[in-house]
Amino acid sequence: MDIVLWCIWIVTYLVGAVWYELYIMHMFQQNSYKPREYSEWMRVTSNVGRMLGKTLYAFFSLPLIAIGNMGCMVTAVFMNVLTIIVNAPHKAKKPLVYTPRVKRMLVTTIILFSVVTILSLLAGENADNIIKAPTLVLLILFIMIPFEVLLANLINHPVEQGINRHYINDAVKILGQMPQLIIIGVTGSYGKTSVKYFLSRLLSVRYSVLHTPGNYNTTLGVVRTIREQLKPYHEIFICEMGAREVGDIKEICDFVHPKHGIITSIGPQHLQSFHSLENIISTKFELADAIGADGYVFLNYDNEYIRGRKTDGNIVSYSAVTDGTDYRAYDITVTKDGSFFKIKDKDKKEYEFHTRLVGIHNVQNIAGAIAVANTLGISMDKLIYPVKQLESVPHRLQLIRRGEQTILDDAYNSNKAGFMAALDTLAMFDDLRILMTPGMVELGDKQYDENKEAGIYAASKCDYAILVGREQTKPIQDGLAQAGFEASRMIIVDTVQEGFNMINAIHSDKHKVILIENDLPDNYN
Repeated sequence: MDIVLWCIWIVTYLVGAVWYELYIMHMFQQNSYKPREYSEWMRVTSNVGRMLGKTLYAFFSLPLIAIGNMGCMVTAVFMNVLTIIVNAPHKAKKPLVYTPRVKRMLVTTIILFSVVTILSLLAGENADNIIKAPTLVLLILFIMIPFEVLLANLINHPVEQGINRHYINDAVKILGQMPQLIIIGVTGSYGKTSVKYFLSRLLSVRYSVLHTPGNYNTTLGVVRTIREQLKPYHEIFICEMGAREVGDIKEICDFVHPKHGIITSIGPQHLQSFHSLENIISTKFELADAIGADGYVFLNYDNEYIRGRKTDGNIVSYSAVTDGTDYRAYDITVTKDGSFFKIKDKDKKEYEFHTRLVGIHNVQNIAGAIAVANTLGISMDKLIYPVKQLESVPHRLQLIRRGEQTILDDAYNSNKAGFMAALDTLAMFDDLRILMTPGMVELGDKQYDENKEAGIYAASKCDYAILVGREQTKPIQDGLAQAGFEASRMIIVDTVQEGFNMINAIHSDKHKVILIENDLPDNYN
């Protein structure tokens, strides 16, 4: 009977361990497979608590099975069942993708786990010891799963480097066969995806254009786009370049060799991995450093960190606020039906534009796209209609009308400048204005101050604030309170769905306009 119970215990223990392993692998993937960034994530207090919660029942199960009597073994099995429950996969915003790399890492961790377990079993001299000998080892292995993932990544590193190098060389070969291809790099702390889509639409008036899809803005994402989608007939390749560490953008530039580049913005985003604003600035300008003498660097001069930075490239500046730039949007009127503005070309001839998109920052991003398209030979009058046809990029202040509610979906990674711009857009509406947000993340030691400032700013822009997460949103709560926002209009919930339930419960004769600002990634939930 002991052997039967022990076998049941082993099966339930392994199921719990596998679920926990997949959770940790998911977090490693969410942190871009970067050991330093993943290690930073592990040190966050809330994440430490989450991992302890997922291993708690194993602390009870393993000592109980070591005692060995019937009652303890039954209880130990029950503890394993609880471990399975707390580690069972749940619906994620961005589920674990079983890429070849993930599969290789899982195989490596299974081998490590199995080898250590078998060695501990072989240490037993009799049946009783065989049952008891590995329990301490199994406890250690379970607790150490977050570090086993790092070890597996280290072991696999030479293999991954070789595979990546093969893919990169293949992409370089494809690019080498298209010497006439114009490559435009797009980077920035925020706005780069919107500018990429806007620019692709405007350049398509004259050219055959390919852009990196979705969030394919890492080295391997760019490589995959080139290998799978770039065709001989493409004339322009718009390459979005993301970064979480110094050197990330240079790594992409070193093999795509962009002819032109556009830097949309710079701000204190991903400070947890960059550690300083100066590191962010220098990393974004790795794109400018890669542009040759025959290329142009398009810079958003509304951004103080960009405007104050020197570069050796041929600069074309654009703005929606700052005077004296090469392409400046002015006479801007923003309404619920869209935005109206004017821009002059290099010959100082004036053109009027209308877009269905709302918000000054959308005008700013469109101005950047117009600057590139016009510089590359498309006349301003041919850009008027495409600008009018531009659509919102999903989750980037996307306007969604739903019955008696209007949603401003700005759920993609938030930053202070974007947060405030979205609040300005919310304030335009004469309806019941509701902010729903979990706040901003990945801001390092500036996280409290940045969120508190956003709370202070929000106080005069919304009628209700739905804050997702009591501890997560504490800085915003403090900012709202400091600005005199009524406590009765500050509603704290645990989930977005609960937030919508509270919104539906608010009684008002007015139409409800809801700004969803940021949606925490899975590694913050």
